[in-house]
Amino acid sequence: MAARPVTPSQTVGPFFHFALERAGWNDLTRGDPRGERIVIEGRVLDGEQAPCDDALLEIWQANAAGRYAHPDDPQPEELLDPGFTGFGRALTDASGRYRFVTIRPGRVPGPGRALQAPHVSLTVFARGLLRGLATRIYFADEPSNADDPVLSSIADPAARRTLLALRQPGPEAIYRFDLVLQGEGETAFFEL
Repeated sequence: MAARPVTPSQTVGPFFHFALERAGWNDLTRGDPRGERIVIEGRVLDGEQAPCDDALLEIWQANAAGRYAHPDDPQPEELLDPGFTGFGRALTDASGRYRFVTIRPGRVPGPGRALQAPHVSLTVFARGLLRGLATRIYFADEPSNADDPVLSSIADPAARRTLLALRQPGPEAIYRFDLVLQGEGETAFFEL
C-alpha cells in the first residue's frame, strides 16, 4: 500500500485587515437615521483570554421602528428608514477592540409572531475559525428581555448573561459587549 501524502492543516485568515477593511463601515448612522444613536464597543478574546487582533465583526439589525432594510421583512414599507441600512462591519485592533456607531433597534416579530427584545445580530470571523460564529447582542437595561423568545430559550443564566451589553456610565449611550470565543466565560453562539 502506497503512503498517502500528508496535507498540513489550514485555517482561515489572518487576512481581514488586508482584504475587507472599508472606512466607515462601522458607522451605521452615516445616513442620519431616525432613533437613539448608540455606540457598541468591546473586545474579542480567544480561549486563552488573549485579544484577537485580526477579527472581523458583522452586524445586522432592525431600524428604530423594528423594520429590517430587506425586501423579505413583512413589516409595512412606511416603517423603512432610508437613512439606515442596518448592516455594519468592524475590525479589531491590536488590543482586540472594536466599535460600532448605530441606533438602538426597535422590537421585531420573532417565532410565533411574539415580539423580540431589541437586539443586534452579530457574526464574528477570526483566525482559526472555519466558519463565522453567530450570536446576538441584547441590551442589559431593556425591560422586554424577559419576554424575548430567543433569549429565554437559553436555559443557563450565565450563558444568557454573555449576550447582554452593559451601558457604560456617562451621558453618551455606550454599550460594552465583549466576545469570548471559547473557554471560561465563552459567549453563547447559535447554530444556524
